Amino acid sequence: MDASLTESDLLDDPIALFERWFADAVAAELPQLNAMTLATGGTDGRVSARVVLLKGVDARGFEFFTNYESRKAGELAANPQAALAFLWIQLERQVRVVGDVERLDAAESDAYFATRPRGSQIGAWASQQSQPLADRADLEAHWAELEERYAGVAVPRPPHWGGFRVIPREIEFWQGRTNRLHDRFAYTRAADGSWQRARLQP
Repeated sequence: MDASLTESDLLDDPIALFERWFADAVAAELPQLNAMTLATGGTDGRVSARVVLLKGVDARGFEFFTNYESRKAGELAANPQAALAFLWIQLERQVRVVGDVERLDAAESDAYFATRPRGSQIGAWASQQSQPLADRADLEAHWAELEERYAGVAVPRPPHWGGFRVIPREIEFWQGRTNRLHDRFAYTRAADGSWQRARLQP
């Protein structure tokens, strides 16, 4: 089937359109549908990318969580801008997001951390993310020590762990078509906060 994306399919708010597409991915029972490529860059102009998980989206932007001492967090501290890319290949759809980045406040990070599996909560304490590790056994032993330390009590959120929000200024929707004549629409946020959109060449 050659799906399409036309003006009549669009919404004035690209976040609402993203939520519609995300719901379509949920309905299609796609695996890891909240996986997104996160691209960041330091002040030296070098860029890096990795896959992280979308953990929230609303009118303010797209949220994910990580270790604040990781490479990505360091790059975001130096250059608080990022790009996201979602690919739902079974639906021949892609969404690209570009925007500024801010840290979530402590209360928001605490609330999400409390929903994580206990093992993952302990893992957030055990891992010095992106640092060299001589032996995996050392990491597992440290995790076991922490499991014993927090036995019978709630695991608090580490101060070096929390969330970020990508505040979009550009959102592009891509729908694959036959003969490489894909449909592309790009939304750009204006100075007054409204969104303007345009069809792009494939």
